[in-house]
Amino acid sequence: MGSWGRALLAASVVLLAGCTTTASGGSAAPSATATSTTSSASAPSAATGCHSPVETTSLPDWADAGFSGDARIPHVFGAKGDIVAALFAHPLRQVREDGSNNKILWVARAATTSPNPTAPATLVITATLDGTDTRVTREVAGGPGPSIIDMPQAGCWHLDLRWSGHTDTMDLVYAP
Repeated sequence: MGSWGRALLAASVVLLAGCTTTASGGSAAPSATATSTTSSASAPSAATGCHSPVETTSLPDWADAGFSGDARIPHVFGAKGDIVAALFAHPLRQVREDGSNNKILWVARAATTSPNPTAPATLVITATLDGTDTRVTREVAGGPGPSIIDMPQAGCWHLDLRWSGHTDTMDLVYAP
């Protein structure tokens, strides 16, 4: 099997892992809380204020566990470089009519010690739609890992990410 086949096989395994839930709280589905809705006649354009490009280069060594060979999957780095979002559904969509999901594998750079060892491991994502005061919160139980992250509107979403005492930010675009 060539490197492309191995990468596809590894990605499939990760996708399957992202579609399961566990009794230990490792839920793949996001929980939505505190949704503020602001009516907008049209979604902001992706070019408005999205500054986190989707890359298709190889994942960094610290983020390619579970992949083999030259793992090339669309991904977005956090502004500090402490987390990467591997996008298994690219482009992300506000509505996925084909029955697929907005699957994202969150991989945090390993740290020898947490800045705050008492901080919860849950990855908390506070997302704000560019140009509005629409804000939603999503959580990935157990911290960075497999997830399904949906947004209520298409457009550029600014994400504030918090986990285990760490923080980072990134922008993700959701197409209509």
